[in-house]
Amino acid sequence: MDFRIEPLPGSYSFGAVIAALEPEEIADERVRRRLYDLWVDKGVVVFKGLSDLRTQLDLSEIFGEPEIHPLLEGIERPREHFVIAEIEYDQDDGDIYRVDGELRGGYLPWHFDLAYVDRINHGGILRAAVLPSRGGQTGFIDGIAAYDALPSDLQERIEGLNVIHHFLADAAQMKFGPKPDECLRLSRVIRLAADHPSVANPVVHPLVFTQKETGRKVVNVSPWHAVAIEGMENDEGDALLAEVIDRIVEPELAYFHEWEMDDMVLWDNWRMLHCAAGIPPGEQRKMRRTTIAGDYALGRRLPGAHRSEDGDRRRD
Repeated sequence: MDFRIEPLPGSYSFGAVIAALEPEEIADERVRRRLYDLWVDKGVVVFKGLSDLRTQLDLSEIFGEPEIHPLLEGIERPREHFVIAEIEYDQDDGDIYRVDGELRGGYLPWHFDLAYVDRINHGGILRAAVLPSRGGQTGFIDGIAAYDALPSDLQERIEGLNVIHHFLADAAQMKFGPKPDECLRLSRVIRLAADHPSVANPVVHPLVFTQKETGRKVVNVSPWHAVAIEGMENDEGDALLAEVIDRIVEPELAYFHEWEMDDMVLWDNWRMLHCAAGIPPGEQRKMRRTTIAGDYALGRRLPGAHRSEDGDRRRD
């Protein structure tokens, strides 16, 4: 095993960088075990010098079975591979938000994938196909490091609580955490996703859970999709959830990856929040992502929702 393991740029308790890994080494069982253990320990792994589809698929299979993203099921569009989610922004289609007074294409706020369904995929690997001349960073926040940074009294207050999540297409309507000033356009894909049957029901996830392999506590909330604390759907509960979210999205907890064309980034979706910083609206950014199957078996569905005449979803 000649590849190198290095820390992320900056001072972080999570994350690692893999350099000089050759694609043919991926079949080696010793390499696969070392990479899997690193993923469990560090949460996010940046692979340098790897850039093709076959390598992305082979890498993904180390950590679980690649699967089609559930919101792509039933959407007919050509794709590079059936398990690849094509995350794309160009000037003809793509979300445009105003963030801190600046227009950004392809902006996504802090979230974890599939927070709005009960079965949470275990991870993903992202690679770049087209990069803009500036912008386009992907941010990561570790739920383990974020939990450890909470005051002990706040840790005690949130133990055993659950958070209701629901799909929200327009991030400018987020209830908690930093959000864009306004939405100017939503992409066709996210507009279709808003009507997908898998997101009709609100779901509940624990606000804190324990990583089975290590016994470490994880703070577990998706700011983009959070609705309320279950059983505390009131001002007191909202204030508590807002305090937790504001603390875990502090800038010093976040690593922002500066993309190069030969990068792949793996993350553990059961512990990492991520976001997309966005790009100038006149540029392009095209990413290719695998969804790594899994289920931490802690989520559950609530009774359904219906869509009102003004387009908002209401609880039954």
